[in-house]
Amino acid sequence: MSGNIAPDVAVSYEARAPFGRLGAAAGRLLRNRLALVGTVISVLIVVLVLIAPLVTPYGPNAIDYRAMLRGPSAAHLLGTDDLGRDVFTRTLYGGRLSLAVSLGSIVLAVGAGVPLGLLTGYLGGATDEILMRLIDSVMALPPLVLALTITAVLGPGLVNAMLAIGIVALPGIARLVRGQVLSLRHNDYVLAARSVGVRPSLIVLRHVLPNVLDPVLVQATLGIGFAIITESSVSFIGLGAQPPTATWGSMVQVGFQYLDSAPWLAMAPAVMIFLAVLGFNMMGEGLRGALDPAARSTA
Repeated sequence: MSGNIAPDVAVSYEARAPFGRLGAAAGRLLRNRLALVGTVISVLIVVLVLIAPLVTPYGPNAIDYRAMLRGPSAAHLLGTDDLGRDVFTRTLYGGRLSLAVSLGSIVLAVGAGVPLGLLTGYLGGATDEILMRLIDSVMALPPLVLALTITAVLGPGLVNAMLAIGIVALPGIARLVRGQVLSLRHNDYVLAARSVGVRPSLIVLRHVLPNVLDPVLVQATLGIGFAIITESSVSFIGLGAQPPTATWGSMVQVGFQYLDSAPWLAMAPAVMIFLAVLGFNMMGEGLRGALDPAARSTA
């Protein structure tokens, strides 16, 4: 019966298949309670920091010497810092930069790691050996120490911190993509395309790349949590955001000096870091279960 399917029906089926697959994955993600909670947490944090001007009347660097180190109140929901600046406001605006740096670093890692993994995995040979040995040497170093070292070499600043975090995250993405390519390049549809003379670049773009995007999406989502922690660590030691610019890490560093007298200074950004990392990690695990058949079969 399948041999009598009209061409237009077959084309319609092929066109709907990707959308049906994405819809099924979205449905599985929403049915996973932990993933749903993580997605809600992540979305709420992103929305909250984006609408900061609408929810707080203060500027992030507005100084009020008459209100220094005041505790939480109706006027200042999370109190004020050592310069009288509203902690709630600075937490929201600081979250903008922390999330922007974290997301930007992951975008850089994916943008460079995916082509590198495709290249080494598909070509193999000496190219693969040389690039993989370089990647292995980078991955042999502790990620946080490496990120701090690169930032120190490049100099303080959020852009340099973003570059450093992206460089640290890149090897993991590249190795993940390479592993996927090695398992795909001998599949029947790849061999068939190669046998009829399809250019290697077209084979990679049409047949290999679409099949490696799912694990890359999962890895990138999980990597955002790592990037948030790393950015906070870099800013905590003074190599990220420079005063008076606020990020979660720099706010924790300032609040650390007043833990006894004004604990809210450190608690507010620390809780936001915890919730953001928790949310993105839970969402990443949910995506893994929704997109990876092997993970679903063992669940």
